Amino acid sequence: MYARRRRGYFWLMGGCVVLFVSAWAVVRLWSVPVAVGMCVVAMVIPPFAAMIANRRGPEDRWWDDPTGDKQSDDWWDELDGKNRRP
Repeated sequence: MYARRRRGYFWLMGGCVVLFVSAWAVVRLWSVPVAVGMCVVAMVIPPFAAMIANRRGPEDRWWDDPTGDKQSDDWWDELDGKNRRP
C-alpha cells in the first residue's frame, strides 16, 4: 500500500524536476514563453503529488478505527472523551 503511493509520488515529483530543469536548460534557448509554461505546469504538480502520497487506501487502517484490543480501545476512547459503555 505504501509502496504504490510512494512510487506515484516519486514519479510525479521526478516529472516535476525534469520539467523544471529541461525548461531552463534546453527549452529557454528556443522559446522563453514555453519554458515559463513548463515551469507553471511543474509548479502545479507538487500539490497533486502530496495528495496522492497521503491518500488513504481501502486497505489502510484509519487512526480512529478500533484495534480489536478491548483494553487499548477503551483507553483511547476515554482519552478522546467517548463513552463506549452506556
